[in-house]
Amino acid sequence: MSYFDELSVVAEEMNRIPADLFSKYGVKRGLRNEDGSGVLVGLTTVSNVLGYRKTDQGVLPVEGEQFYRGVEIRNLVDNLGPNPRYAFERSAFLLLFGKDPSPEEMSAFIAEIGAMRQLPIHFVRDVLETCPTRDIMIALSRAVLSMYSLDPRADDLSLPNQIRQGMELIARLPVLVPYAYHILQHAFHEGSLIVHRPDPELSTAENFLRLLRPNSEYTPTEAATLDLALLLHADHGGGNNSTFVTRAVSSTLTDFYSAIAASIGSLKGPLHGGANLHVVEMMRSLRAWVNNPLSRDEVRDFLFRLLRKEVHDRLGKIYGMGHAVYTLSDPRAGILRDHARALAKEQGREEELATYELVEQEAPLVFKEFRKDPDMVICANVDFYSGFVYESLNIPKQVFTPLFAASRIVGWAAHRIELMSNPVKIMRPAYKHVCKYCKEAKSCDGDCRFNPNRPKDEEDWHSNLQHK
Repeated sequence: MSYFDELSVVAEEMNRIPADLFSKYGVKRGLRNEDGSGVLVGLTTVSNVLGYRKTDQGVLPVEGEQFYRGVEIRNLVDNLGPNPRYAFERSAFLLLFGKDPSPEEMSAFIAEIGAMRQLPIHFVRDVLETCPTRDIMIALSRAVLSMYSLDPRADDLSLPNQIRQGMELIARLPVLVPYAYHILQHAFHEGSLIVHRPDPELSTAENFLRLLRPNSEYTPTEAATLDLALLLHADHGGGNNSTFVTRAVSSTLTDFYSAIAASIGSLKGPLHGGANLHVVEMMRSLRAWVNNPLSRDEVRDFLFRLLRKEVHDRLGKIYGMGHAVYTLSDPRAGILRDHARALAKEQGREEELATYELVEQEAPLVFKEFRKDPDMVICANVDFYSGFVYESLNIPKQVFTPLFAASRIVGWAAHRIELMSNPVKIMRPAYKHVCKYCKEAKSCDGDCRFNPNRPKDEEDWHSNLQHK
């Protein structure tokens, strides 16, 4: 056993908190109420997510809805027209400023974002290439913090400067991601280092594909599908972990760059970002396991085996199914599925998409049977289809979560600007101290059931604590 293994045994013993204490003191673990809903910690006008309604009878599942500044996301997508371009930019303007832009406002915003994409001279060499990393999220975080050093007004908290910084980050993260990927390939996999300059006349989606691909080529269908995916991931209410981090860190009145670097760190965590990659890997296992990926019976058998921990990673999960808020449906999943059909046809992957749709249909039924709960409600979330879209666009798996960040930067920026537009009070939640050795803890309330050696039959057991 190594030195650190030995320390881990001590640390685990000394830090473990009995589960019953959380119930006793009414601690809402994960900031969740007992019915699974989120604890109300703030107010926002930026966006809203609806997946259930609270009634006297409890939580009532409803069809999922998502709103950007009061505009339901399905209506937003429908109003883009048959051949949308700059969909992501339009959603960014809406989320940042609370209104659908006029043609003149849209043109000015697109032009400003296009001009902001160009990174400072030698930035790629000095920041990304000098100290390469195998994780693009780390490269993004470091690049964002480096932007602080190059901004003469980095600590200026005036609203005009906050808007300027937010727009620069929205413009530059989708540029930094492909650059960081090429440097990763060059540094660790003997790949060629290809750095194209962004084109200010192209959309964010078009530029991303142009910078990522060595030949800079893409089809209109590919660009339009990615544009839509970026729009759908741009924000998801103030309660998702990375956006909450943005607001919590911003409440200290720190600079914009520090807040966004913290949010990137949050999204890097596997419980937040990266679910779509798990879906892609699960579907590969499915296609390898079954004889006919369009056979309902074979797909159902595979899903049951997944839950019984017999196949794939043997963790008992059907990835891409279920959501913290959505119950009957995730509107983003339906939109992305429907728009992915044109891409699947162009790429010759229609049968593969049909398998995804079959899993989406059967997984909720399999869950009900497996859990023996006829009232169980579960649906596919957006990550169920986003991985298929990214894979169809030949986007490498290392880029999946960074691409999420390049989209969600819009929501992070919008929520920070909203917070900075109002009187700011630092977030300071409470933690109750439950000491292990209360004889030495003057703040102890006398209920240290935490101690596993507590004599159960003595009234005054404090005096009998054996200190190690």
